[in-house]
Amino acid sequence: METPSNAEPPDGGTPNKFRSGFVALVGRPNAGKSTLLNYLVGEKIAAVSNKPQTTRHKIQGIVTQENGQIVFVDTPGVHKPGYLLNRRMMAAVHDAILSVDVVILLRDASVSTGNGDRFVLDLVKESGKPSILVLNKIDKVKDKALLLPLIEDYSKEHEFAEIVPVSALKGQAIDNLLAQIVKHLPEGERIFADDELTDQPMRTIVAEMVREKILASTGEEIPYVTAVVTERWDDTDPAKPKIYCAIYVERDSQKGIIIGKGGVKLKKIGSEARADIEKLLGIQIYLQLFVKVVSDWRNQARELDGMGVKE
Repeated sequence: METPSNAEPPDGGTPNKFRSGFVALVGRPNAGKSTLLNYLVGEKIAAVSNKPQTTRHKIQGIVTQENGQIVFVDTPGVHKPGYLLNRRMMAAVHDAILSVDVVILLRDASVSTGNGDRFVLDLVKESGKPSILVLNKIDKVKDKALLLPLIEDYSKEHEFAEIVPVSALKGQAIDNLLAQIVKHLPEGERIFADDELTDQPMRTIVAEMVREKILASTGEEIPYVTAVVTERWDDTDPAKPKIYCAIYVERDSQKGIIIGKGGVKLKKIGSEARADIEKLLGIQIYLQLFVKVVSDWRNQARELDGMGVKE
C-alpha cells in the first residue's frame, strides 16, 4: 500500500545510476525511529526504549546497496522544549532537516492523531525537502483498511513523494522502503565505505547501550534525568578492553534507585549492557559502571557539552 511512483528518477537523472545522500528520520517520541534505524543497519547503534526522548544525539546509520547508499540521520523525538537539554535536542532536529536530501516523517500508525503529529508535519512541510511518509507499527493495526483514512488525511495536507506502511519491529516492507528512498536521492558516489555502518564513535554507542538498559530496568521510577558517558576506554589488553561508564543523575535518591538494594539493579544493568556490547564488538569486555550525582545537569551547558549534546 503506497502512492504510485514513476519508473523514471524523480530528478530526471539517468536510470540505474548510483545514488547517495542523507535522509533525516523525523517523528514524535515513540514513533519507532531508533528501532527502524537499528533494523536497517543490522546492528544496535541507537538506544531503543518504549519511553519518549530516548535519542539525544544525531546518529548516522549507513545502508549501502548495489544501486545506492543511504545515510540515515536519527533525531530526537519532536517534543516541547523545556530544559536546556530539550532545547538542544530540538535544535538537532531542525539542523538535521536543513542538512539532508530527503526527510522521512515516521508516524506511529497504531495511535490516533494528536497536536504533536501536526507540529511534526508542519516541520516537514516547512523544510521544502522531498519527503516520504512512513506509517510504522502496522503490525499493531489488525484491520489494514484503517490505514486508508490516515493516508488520505496526510495526502491532503502535503504532497509526499511516497507513502510507505512498514513495521520496523517485524521488518515488514523494509526492502520496499529502501527502494523508494534511493529513487529520491541525488546521483553521486559513495559517501562512506561499503562496510561502514555508522559515523558514531564506539564510546557513544556503548554509552547509548548502557542508557537503554537503565531505561528498561528502572521503569517509571527514573524519568529522563539519566545520562551515560563513556569516560575511559582502556585497550591495554586488546582481547578484553576495559570500559568505564559514568551514569549521571540529579539527586541521591535517583542514584539509590539505579544502584538498587545491595547493588543488584546496577549489576543487572551492567550485565545486560555488556552482553550487547560484546555482541557488537565480537570480543569479551570488562565493563564498570558508576553513578554520579550532578544537580540539574540538564540545564548546565558545560555538562551537556561533555556528554556530546552540543548546541
